[in-house]
Amino acid sequence: MLAENVRASVFGKISDELYSAFVNIGGIHNKSAYIVTRRHVGDYFDGIVAAVVRFEGMEGEKPIISQYGEIFYEPELRRILGRLRNVKIESIRCLYEKSCGGIIFYKTRQNTKILLVKNNNGRYWSFPKGHIEEGETEQETAVREIKEETGLDVTITPGFREISEYCPFGKIRKRVVFFLARAFTDNVRIQEEEIDSFIWVDLQQARKMCTYDNDLRIIEKAETAIHLLRN
Repeated sequence: MLAENVRASVFGKISDELYSAFVNIGGIHNKSAYIVTRRHVGDYFDGIVAAVVRFEGMEGEKPIISQYGEIFYEPELRRILGRLRNVKIESIRCLYEKSCGGIIFYKTRQNTKILLVKNNNGRYWSFPKGHIEEGETEQETAVREIKEETGLDVTITPGFREISEYCPFGKIRKRVVFFLARAFTDNVRIQEEEIDSFIWVDLQQARKMCTYDNDLRIIEKAETAIHLLRN
């Protein structure tokens, strides 16, 4: 159902961004759905299934439709769907996912190291990151996730913001915003529920251990930014 193109029949306005509708989808005619959009809505609405939601006490999953080209991440969808009365979201799967994280570096007089982590069940080394939550800025998410996953308090280096976009699970479209984050200790305490292992490496080793083109590009950008720092 996720990412399926549909035509919805609109029958009610709940708020400026939320409408009730029926769609024909998955062999089911007149399935109840919601439309979320920042644009004008008429009697019919052509769009894409941007999320699939299960509400507590209701049978089955309900499609959430948005117009083509509109991007809604989970925090915003939860805010909009929060206008529904007497219902509570049990689970939500979104077409678009957004995470924020950091290229964490620790600088001494001798060298500069960056932190690589491997998520549980992960096969590749990468950088700490996690989903943005409602009310957070991108930088706040990055700092919080770094603290939760590594135990490190960091400061964000101004002027560095790199985006990595990819499709990790078929239809899911993921955007990760990375900041350059300075740690003042290399004493890592991993969050065992999320992180399987970690390693501090120099930039040359990081290039050898990271395999994704996006990660290698970001390492190159980080190296340039780190070299421009005065101390």
